[in-house]
Amino acid sequence: MTAALTPPRLDVRRADDRFKTNVGWLDSKHSFSFSNHYDPANTHHGVLMVNNDDIVDPGQGFDTHPHQDMEIVTWVLQGSLVHQDSMGHSGVIYPGLAQRMSAGTGILHSEKNDSWRLQGDADEHRDPVHFIQMWVVPDEAGITPGYEQLEIDHELLTGGLVPVASGMPGHADHSAIRIKNKYAAMHVARLQPGQAPITLPDAPFLHVFVARGEASLEGVGILAEGDAVRLSGGGGQQMTTDTGAEIIVWEMHAQIAG
Repeated sequence: MTAALTPPRLDVRRADDRFKTNVGWLDSKHSFSFSNHYDPANTHHGVLMVNNDDIVDPGQGFDTHPHQDMEIVTWVLQGSLVHQDSMGHSGVIYPGLAQRMSAGTGILHSEKNDSWRLQGDADEHRDPVHFIQMWVVPDEAGITPGYEQLEIDHELLTGGLVPVASGMPGHADHSAIRIKNKYAAMHVARLQPGQAPITLPDAPFLHVFVARGEASLEGVGILAEGDAVRLSGGGGQQMTTDTGAEIIVWEMHAQIAG
């Protein structure tokens, strides 16, 4: 990775233009190249390589599969997701709980929709889970795999940008969870109508994603649910909402070389 500054640029990516995977139980939309979807001009922004917007049907999910040398952050918007991995970690992820998995030298894990309701004598699965999964490259390969989760729902009540995951030294005492990349931090804001605008961090690379609702970004205008903006060369822009919105912002001070 190399630190770099580029001329200010706002690259708007609309929700309907994302790659799409639908296999019945999974409705997934990919902001970057992923799996069978590949575009050499759309592989990453800064150090962010994956921003998947997933809806998984009740009683379904991703069976055990491997990862290596990647920092994986999962943020649930609705429902709950069960995580289990080969290091013995397990947990239920739900809205307001931050979760990070460091794949490092190699890890196996599964993710399943935790939704079920007891109906008479039978278990009836009926609630989908909606979550955003994001992958960031680590500072170095071959680290020891790890897992962390922490409840931060209370902090989000402020409506401001809340650090959710960070490897940046300045966030050591404020981030909910730590990632192994000292150039990157993920923030979330639950914007409310009528509140003061939020101001984006000043960084060479920003990825702004509207996870829910609708918001307005200075210099761009209205962003609908699923829209994203890739900023290069500096932040400081303001965001507001008339309807309510949940915003995920990646602040990045480096980019992947090449």
